[in-house]
Amino acid sequence: MNSLRKKIDKLKPHFSEGGKFQKLRSVFEGFESFLFVPDKVTFAGSHVRDNMDLKRTMTVVIIALIPAMLFGCYNTGLQHFRSTGEEASLLYMFWYGFLRLLPLIIVSYVVGLGIEFTAAQIRGHEINEGFLVTGLLIPLIMPIDVPLWMLALATAFAVILGKEVFGGTGMNVFNPALLARAFIFFSYPGWMTGDKVWTDGLTAGKGVIDGYSGATPLAMCAQGNTDSLPSFMNMFIGTIPGSVGETSTIAILIGALILIATGIGSWKIIISVFAGGLFMGLLLNAFSSNEYMALPFYYHFVMGGFAFGAVFMATDPVTGSQTEKGKWIYGFLIGVLSILFRVLNPAYPEGVMLAILLMNLFAPLIDYYIVQANIKRRIRRAQIATNSLVK
Repeated sequence: MNSLRKKIDKLKPHFSEGGKFQKLRSVFEGFESFLFVPDKVTFAGSHVRDNMDLKRTMTVVIIALIPAMLFGCYNTGLQHFRSTGEEASLLYMFWYGFLRLLPLIIVSYVVGLGIEFTAAQIRGHEINEGFLVTGLLIPLIMPIDVPLWMLALATAFAVILGKEVFGGTGMNVFNPALLARAFIFFSYPGWMTGDKVWTDGLTAGKGVIDGYSGATPLAMCAQGNTDSLPSFMNMFIGTIPGSVGETSTIAILIGALILIATGIGSWKIIISVFAGGLFMGLLLNAFSSNEYMALPFYYHFVMGGFAFGAVFMATDPVTGSQTEKGKWIYGFLIGVLSILFRVLNPAYPEGVMLAILLMNLFAPLIDYYIVQANIKRRIRRAQIATNSLVK
């Protein structure tokens, strides 16, 4: 590593101001910061300093995503061989799923990072590491058989209109990964809904055996087939059709523990999302005018992207609430709206995506009222203290 460091230091003057390749400075700095911890520090105006930079933060989130990604690879192979009626070893199922997922990850990173590098060059800014997580999140919330060109379009839409128009990493209003999913959901709904979307691409030329259904649990509920749902344990483990990284609640909870233990993810938001889902689920159970409303509330936690959204999407520090009280309100409303959208509007079976995007919009407003309430409370305390001194 020392020899690599020396080579980079030798090349650095050529990319600095006045050098032959000064126009590519942001690209060089991007690669340098990827390989080594940046040596830049603050000199004035900063009152809080620690050893946590953006690259370390993104690295922890990627580590937390690995359990869901690995299980997603296995489950992709499992669903494929189930649909064709073929036998395969666990390792071969994992390898099959990995080879299916790898092109999605490559396309996501190539398109997203390409746009971010270009934007940094145009603006003359440094390249941020924010897309390191977004580039992995996007493939994990997509069907495994989504066309690569469609994924490229969705990624470009998310990065350009979701991040760069607002100023780049740290300035975006909406979660970019969810914007990519929303783009495909509304532009190409056939690739995000239906019974065959999860198996057609996987079984091309082989045919699906009789009795196999590629419908996700949420699609079954939207069609009123709650009696045909997989068992709660199967959904909790994740051996069901669905988006790559969203099926296994166990793997997602492992990621949640990593985020909470390292302080990267807000445990308040995660808990409040589940609390909101619990509240709305029980409320719907109380009325239960149809089978979907009568579904036990805890089934919602293991269906679709509820757990994944609560752990990896709602906790986004840029688009979520920043105040401590606001995090409770923000998360609770996401949980409430997620279940509400699912049950009362079958046209949008996955309510988590819309709930988080909607609350991304209202997060600054929540924080504003929390801050204003604190200001008023302090003013009242100051007035009381002043009056007591006068007396």
